Amino acid sequence: MADLVRFGVSIEQSLHKRFDEKITRQGYQNRSEAIRDLIRNSLVKENWDDNAVVAGGISIVYNHHHRDLLAKIMDVQHDYYDLIISSQHVHLGHSGCLEILVVKGKSRKIQELCESLKSIKGVRHVGITKTGISSEII
Repeated sequence: MADLVRFGVSIEQSLHKRFDEKITRQGYQNRSEAIRDLIRNSLVKENWDDNAVVAGGISIVYNHHHRDLLAKIMDVQHDYYDLIISSQHVHLGHSGCLEILVVKGKSRKIQELCESLKSIKGVRHVGITKTGISSEII
């Protein structure tokens, strides 16, 4: 691990208690790792807000029996081919499908891709997992 810096934090007792309960439930070994994760999450959010080059995953749930839906999804993916690193298709049942796209690029373009997928009639759900690629974050 890089050079460590120690610093003190003053918070209300009730907030401290709730934080300790939360990190215990989440399985953290200590407060330091939990605070590091909070800081990393904040930096990832900042990068997405600043239109930086970022990475993430987009999940799409749809009914493959819906007319022309697969062609429309593919058309959007081809419009954003430069962002999509990889995709995976999973069958959820007889008609339900889950497609997962691994993406990397400018955050605004990735958000645009998500909105384009959401707007296709027949798509049931589109979700995004945001992360960063900066060495300061990961």
